[in-house]
Amino acid sequence: MFFDNPYLIYLASGILILPCLLLSVWASARVHKVFGRYSRLPTSTDWTGSDTARMLLEKNGIFNVRVAAGRGKLTDNFNPRTMTVTLSESTYASNSVAAVAVSAHEIGHVVQRQRGYAFYKLRTILVPLTNIGSVLAFPLVIIGVILEWTLATTTVGNAIVFTGVCLYALSTIFTLVTLPVELNASSRAKRMLAETGVLVTDEEKSAAAKVLSAAAMTYFASLLTSLVYFLRFLLYVLMLSGRKRN
Repeated sequence: MFFDNPYLIYLASGILILPCLLLSVWASARVHKVFGRYSRLPTSTDWTGSDTARMLLEKNGIFNVRVAAGRGKLTDNFNPRTMTVTLSESTYASNSVAAVAVSAHEIGHVVQRQRGYAFYKLRTILVPLTNIGSVLAFPLVIIGVILEWTLATTTVGNAIVFTGVCLYALSTIFTLVTLPVELNASSRAKRMLAETGVLVTDEEKSAAAKVLSAAAMTYFASLLTSLVYFLRFLLYVLMLSGRKRN
């Protein structure tokens, strides 16, 4: 009886959102905690985040990407449109293991772009599509359902509803593709730091790995949350469409 009632399933799925949100909050808090802990551990080589970024770019034969200082904490990013790696205030001039790890992670994205990493290319393609989908998905579903209710045939309405669901799904697909991109960038960061000798001691290497692993957990949480929200959206669509049949 429960599984035959989309209303009950929809309400039950809402309960799943809370633990997902709590997981996201915990993952974010853990990133800041781990970063804060190892931002007090200096590298024995005295490399800063910006020094590391420029050196790794040179080692990989990349000379068309600039490294710039940004504002905030953990706002580090690589913008492929401007070909700029922006390092936050907590990373740019810091010689901590945490700063070096985050900096190397961003260079990992640059290397992904240079070497044509498949998931990175796919995520780049999905960015504009996901932005469009997030705006149009719900309006298209509403229009489609209204047409289902008012037209003698439901073919047109069903097609529009299906399009809306597919557009909404793009955000979930985007978070799914983002996960291997981020994990791969972290893997590249660890390897580059080891190969170039920026991190020397086992303590430094272990600390860098913990910083990168904590950051990865946030992407797992985002994916899980996105999946639950998509499930809720899909059930909502099924409930609206079900009213027509009833």
